[in-house]
Amino acid sequence: MSSTPIIETFICSYVKNKAPAEVQITAEQLLREAKERELELLPPPPKQKITDEEELNDYKLKKRKGFEDNIRKNRTVISNWIKYAQWEESLKEIQRARSIYERALDVDHRNITLWLKYAEMEMKSRQVNHARNIWDRAITILPRVNQFWYKYTYMEEMLGNVAGCRQAFERWMEWEPEEQAWHSYINFELRYKEVDKLLDSSALVIVHPEVKNWIKYARFEEKHGYIAHSRKVYERSVEFFGEEHVDENLFVAFARFEETQKEFERVRVIYKYALDRIPKHQAQELFKNYTMFEKKFGDRRGIEDVIVSKRRFQYEEEVKANPHNYDAWFDYLRLVESDADPDTVREVYERAIANVPPIQEKRHWRRYIYLWINYALYEELEVKDPERTRQVYQACLDLTPHKKFTFAKIWLLYAQFEIRQKNLQGARKVMGTAIGKCPKNKLLKGYIELELQLREFDRCRKLYEKYLEFSPENCTTWIKFAELETILGDVERARAIFELAIGQPRLDMPEVLWKSYIDFEIEQEEFGNTRNLYKRLLQRTQHVKVWISYAKFELSIDGPDRLQKCRQIYEEANKSMRNCEEKEERLMLLESWRDFEKEFGSDSTRERVRKLLPEKVKKRRKLTAEDGSDAGWEEYYDYIFPEDAANQPNLKLLAMAKMWKRQQMTDESENLPEKDTTAEETSPSSEEPAAAPEKQPENESGRNNVTETEQEGPYDDRDDDGGSSSESDSDDDNDGEKKESRSSGEDKD
Repeated sequence: MSSTPIIETFICSYVKNKAPAEVQITAEQLLREAKERELELLPPPPKQKITDEEELNDYKLKKRKGFEDNIRKNRTVISNWIKYAQWEESLKEIQRARSIYERALDVDHRNITLWLKYAEMEMKSRQVNHARNIWDRAITILPRVNQFWYKYTYMEEMLGNVAGCRQAFERWMEWEPEEQAWHSYINFELRYKEVDKLLDSSALVIVHPEVKNWIKYARFEEKHGYIAHSRKVYERSVEFFGEEHVDENLFVAFARFEETQKEFERVRVIYKYALDRIPKHQAQELFKNYTMFEKKFGDRRGIEDVIVSKRRFQYEEEVKANPHNYDAWFDYLRLVESDADPDTVREVYERAIANVPPIQEKRHWRRYIYLWINYALYEELEVKDPERTRQVYQACLDLTPHKKFTFAKIWLLYAQFEIRQKNLQGARKVMGTAIGKCPKNKLLKGYIELELQLREFDRCRKLYEKYLEFSPENCTTWIKFAELETILGDVERARAIFELAIGQPRLDMPEVLWKSYIDFEIEQEEFGNTRNLYKRLLQRTQHVKVWISYAKFELSIDGPDRLQKCRQIYEEANKSMRNCEEKEERLMLLESWRDFEKEFGSDSTRERVRKLLPEKVKKRRKLTAEDGSDAGWEEYYDYIFPEDAANQPNLKLLAMAKMWKRQQMTDESENLPEKDTTAEETSPSSEEPAAAPEKQPENESGRNNVTETEQEGPYDDRDDDGGSSSESDSDDDNDGEKKESRSSGEDKD
């Protein structure tokens, strides 16, 4: 049976108070008390005083036996050997200590610490030859341990053995150590002023061919006055690194050296050479130093050259990253053209036009084609080389896929170039080829303008004929052709052209063509032909602007019956537009007629036109969403013309119903005792809106003949189909009556 439940029962019964004690003891306090009391420290052994030689020998024997036992237990622990040797050294037993070190070296001859302790012991005991022997053995066995060499050379130098120290350095340099070892050797020779031994010594830059070492080498030569040697060192370094491993620091140091020697042209050559071969992102310091040099010693031209070089590097990086970035090519070419020889500019142009767009779509070629245009203009205007310009244009035209798309601009520029070279036949040949390969409106227009400038009117006629065969629906071409014949004085030919034009089955801008034909007849003062044209046009279209223009034409002709003819045209227009769906156009016609009567008519004619003006009515229509659901109602304005209202009795019936409803509301308000006097005066005012529109006074300030029904006339909330909703009408009528009775009462008060 387990005893755990018994123990738990015992603890629970023994510990009555489980609350925390008032004084708490932490682990930190326990450790502090243990440290203060030093319970675990043993007392040091008692000091033993040796009084005679026998006791000393016993002590030595005991210690040596202990050291030997430790060594015997583990021979590879070098610290035991070192302690043993140092103890013997403290007793001035140098021979014994030397023997111990030798025994230790037999165990581990590659232990650096052992060699150092051994050599230091010999140096402390002033055993120079022994120390030399030890250092010599150490550097022979471990030649890659630089510490041995440093200690050895330092000892020889401290002893004044300069030849021995130099010999040690030379032996060390044969192993091609690190840079610091070479610098130590150089400093050693400089301390003893043996500069000649260091001149023409390129061992360091051969073993460690780094830029900083070449620079140090060159500065060393410069410091000691050997300028020619220093320049040769810089030149050798440039040749050594070549163009693949160039470094801006080398060129900056070289340029500064030449700057101190007042060789400013050499400095410029060095900077330009470096800038041509070092990538832009690696030449920031080079640009900075070049700019500072030009500011100090150069002129304005030199500073501009620096900026141009920097920008040229930028553009080179951009076009390398994306050869089809034509905007970068444009900027690069603009920079090169401003400051470069023609061969360099041509080279950049050839590189630019070699990047043909990969897709044969016109939108990808729009920027690219301007490279060719700029190239040709540069050859013509700057270089003055017509033959090369012709080659550029021809190469561009050969490259363009004319079956898919073409550029009229390049054809026209080529033709204009040939004309400037007085090669008229060549220009016509170019334009003929263009029209034959890819006829376009712009090409035909440009060819016609070219022949017009040359005053070749027969060729212009032939070109217009070709143009109209290619694009008979182009109204502008018909008009320009007719204008040409008019300028040449052939009116009948111009009229025939207009007749052919209006007879075309399809036109892009027929209204412009008809207007030009009418203006042509008016200019020729053929008013009968003009009237016939208006009538023919009205047979095709009943547009309100045509009627208004016809009326204004009749008004503009001097004659006794011009007003009657103009009024007659307005009446015909009004009759023909009764069935027009666009009521705004009909309203526009009536307003134009009203303005005419206001200026030239009498009171009766003005009254007659005023009676024809429509009412402006607010209506509602149901909206339907895209999915067919009901989207609510929207309000809009409609126009009700009196002539249309007479043919629709429903409108009169609805107006009478609303008048009756308004009368009922007035009668009810009269029965209220607190509003007796107000109701008596409200009744006639409420009947005023029901009066006929023709009894209202005319307001001369604007379009007041159109009655605003939401203020003066009945509120018409019918739908588009002419029907009416009784519930909404009655609700709206009640609201309208309440508002009108309230407003009339307020006016009376």
